[in-house]
Amino acid sequence: MHQPEKDAPLRSDALRNRERILRVAMTELTLRPDAPLSGIARKAGVGQGTFYRNFPHREALVLEVYRFETQQVADAAAELLAARAPEQALREWMDRLARFALAKAGLADAIRLVTSAPGGPAKPGPAPVLAAAETLLRANEEAGTIRPGVTADDFFLAIAGLWQIDPREDWQPRAARLLDLVMDGLRAGAPGR
Repeated sequence: MHQPEKDAPLRSDALRNRERILRVAMTELTLRPDAPLSGIARKAGVGQGTFYRNFPHREALVLEVYRFETQQVADAAAELLAARAPEQALREWMDRLARFALAKAGLADAIRLVTSAPGGPAKPGPAPVLAAAETLLRANEEAGTIRPGVTADDFFLAIAGLWQIDPREDWQPRAARLLDLVMDGLRAGAPGR
């Protein structure tokens, strides 16, 4: 019997199942880092076979949730730049990043559980999000809407306060104020102002 190749593209229904599992897992693991995999499968509306074919163990699921959510945030940068002016795209992307950062705070315990075991997998890096920030910053620099020379590293240091906000509180107004302050700082000294 022919076995599909490991990296073969998924059929559209299989892809929908996988994405549904990832979205449910993000919610469930954020609420409870040790959420049972059977409960995640049930809430995603898939059978155990489908679930374990996609995610043979907890580590695979947790790390893929993190990678999937990171890629969603990264992909949003290009989508926003295609539909909005660079300055508006950057500010809206910052809101998406804040939602991810605060949701990830709950997921952090689940990530820590799977990456802290001896011989366990390494935590995935933030490279796609850093690249997305760099793309947005360069588009704004070219448009003259932010000061020249701001790097993605500078940007993430400036918004580091997001990770200090308690995700169990009403964090949206506080995050919005912080990100507005960062935007004001990015605009200061912009040649187009």
